[in-house]
Amino acid sequence: MFHAREYDKGNHLWVVTVMGKPVKTAKKAAARSRPAKSKRGAAPSQKADNRLESALGQVVREFRRRAGVGISELAARAGLSPGMVSKIENGAISPSLASIRALARALQVPVTSLFREFDEVTDATFVRAGEGMLVHRDGLSIAHEYRVLGQTTAKGIAVEPYLMSYTDASRVMPFLHRSGTQFIYVLEGKLNYRHGNKTFLMEEGDSLLFQADVPHGPEELLSTPVRYLSVLCFLGGMGG
Repeated sequence: MFHAREYDKGNHLWVVTVMGKPVKTAKKAAARSRPAKSKRGAAPSQKADNRLESALGQVVREFRRRAGVGISELAARAGLSPGMVSKIENGAISPSLASIRALARALQVPVTSLFREFDEVTDATFVRAGEGMLVHRDGLSIAHEYRVLGQTTAKGIAVEPYLMSYTDASRVMPFLHRSGTQFIYVLEGKLNYRHGNKTFLMEEGDSLLFQADVPHGPEELLSTPVRYLSVLCFLGGMGG
């Protein structure tokens, strides 16, 4: 019986010719049973699943750059490793809720503001008396606390309400500045509040509306405790 062997490079198998007729080898059948190799790149559904991580990372990076701090400094403030913060900013991992809260505290922003790029906020935020995220500000020339009462970014306009609290032990600094417009309403106490080169004597029931990019803040606490409601509004979903 006459036969010949020839290697088929296209199908990567040997073809045996018997009496002039090609005969398929077992290798061809085995090749058919092999699963198809996956194409490079994630499937559309996998890419869509990463939208939240990517959006979160972009906002964290933007807040960090606006704060003028590097990845290592932010990581130290948040109690995370620089590698972890880098992966979060690049959308490479899904951080835990604890890590997200730590980053928000380190950046001194509400947790909700870190998700502003993912979905437009259309719901309502209800905060009971005495609740809200408590933030302590301590430094060489400033020491006070405030509660974050919520945050919304409707149609590109962000609104952040805060309840500011000062005691006899508090230290104040009238040189704060942020982008946007700010409104304060005094609930308790008496203080001198500075905006630019002007000082306003304020007590319970008084209010002040001003541009927040001009240096401002409580200059002197005249009667403590002092509490006032502060509402900041700005474009683009992020304050300075």
